[in-house]
Amino acid sequence: RLYHLRRLRDFRLPSKDAPKDQRYASGQFFFEYLVVVSLKKSKSDVYEPLISYQFPKRDGMVRFQKEEEEKTLKAITLFCFPEGINWAPLTEYRSETFSFVLTEVDGSRRNGYCRRLLPHGKGARPPEAYCIISKVACFGLFSKIFDEVEKRRQISMAMIYPFMQSLREAPFPAPGNTVKIKSFIPDSGTEIISLTRPTDSWLEHVDFRTLFRCLSDEEVLQVFAATVLERRIIFIAEELGTLSQVIHAVSVLLHPFIWQHTLISIVPEILIDVVMAPTPYLLGVQKRFADQVTDQGDLLAVDLSEGRTQTFIRQVGDENSILPHKLKEEILQALKMRNETATLDELNQVVPEAFLPFFVKTVGHFAKHITRTGQNQEGHFQKRTFCKAHESKSTRRFVKKFVETQMFDLFIQEVEQSKVCFFLSFPGFFEQKIAEYHKKMKEKMMKQ
Repeated sequence: RLYHLRRLRDFRLPSKDAPKDQRYASGQFFFEYLVVVSLKKSKSDVYEPLISYQFPKRDGMVRFQKEEEEKTLKAITLFCFPEGINWAPLTEYRSETFSFVLTEVDGSRRNGYCRRLLPHGKGARPPEAYCIISKVACFGLFSKIFDEVEKRRQISMAMIYPFMQSLREAPFPAPGNTVKIKSFIPDSGTEIISLTRPTDSWLEHVDFRTLFRCLSDEEVLQVFAATVLERRIIFIAEELGTLSQVIHAVSVLLHPFIWQHTLISIVPEILIDVVMAPTPYLLGVQKRFADQVTDQGDLLAVDLSEGRTQTFIRQVGDENSILPHKLKEEILQALKMRNETATLDELNQVVPEAFLPFFVKTVGHFAKHITRTGQNQEGHFQKRTFCKAHESKSTRRFVKKFVETQMFDLFIQEVEQSKVCFFLSFPGFFEQKIAEYHKKMKEKMMKQ
């Protein structure tokens, strides 16, 4: 439950002139392991995904650890090749990079980054996938690492090992900082590879460009509204990269809240029955399975594919009226501030500035409704007075629904259990925005 608080504190970033120990996230590796998943022909004459390379090898595990490891590796092969189709050797294949999330029994999550490509060689051959498992959520950083892995794979599989070993031994940089990796390549000599984490740690796993390329601003708002109320949402697309990027972008729009339910950015065919679950989820499904997943009950099914006849294949019907009208218009106006040719960094600035004020204005008064018997005592959230604090009926109506979500409940539990001085001494980004908003409103009142 302290995850949210740690995440907020990531905004208190060390400068590049800070001492070395502040520039790195101590005790954290770039990754747990790298695997290469190859398609091998089975006895039944079909190609099946199998792990052909793993770094580092895990030795000395007891029986239950080996069993868990085998389950994880099996899951990785499914997520790297989720289509469930009979692959065949190819002469051309467009490389694609995507990500997925492995959720443990205790709710903890690990990130899987995958690049699928046609290995170097002549003639027809099946594609293979490189997959990195890491506790770190940073899509852009691992995409660059894949570029280096792919470059070495073209020379020899053996060239991957020294690079990944150097990477594993390197200190993991704090947000906004860079780590340099030395790596030797035959005929090229020693190269220095710079890997930089984005300054805003909560945005380092997201690329908003895909979301706003696939959906209009108004459509994004309908998806956002359904997500805020923790509904069942399915995204449909041909490309795996599109599915993973859109789902991660949508989940980031919830900041400072965190999606607490099922999140599978790419659902393998063998797990397609997960769409029947009655609980909230964010699922990415390939277009070929669309007919199998859109005949469910209350859900929002979003078609992201090009040339679609309609975006929302299924709807509950109230998505356009969930958000208070005035606040919804403010988000739309803020989104219009971006350029059509906005870069990733520009979008990562404009989009949060458009959506975060929504939460500031609807639930930013939460601290005023936490009562404590003493400074170091746990607090108690006064839900009733909190919900009635707004003058606007539409805002009150939304807040009453939102406080019943699991994401808000967990957020408030963390605030209740924290020391009262925490938010005063270490205000997170959300708290900073709340303070700025209250100051602005106070100045406005004084001028009247």
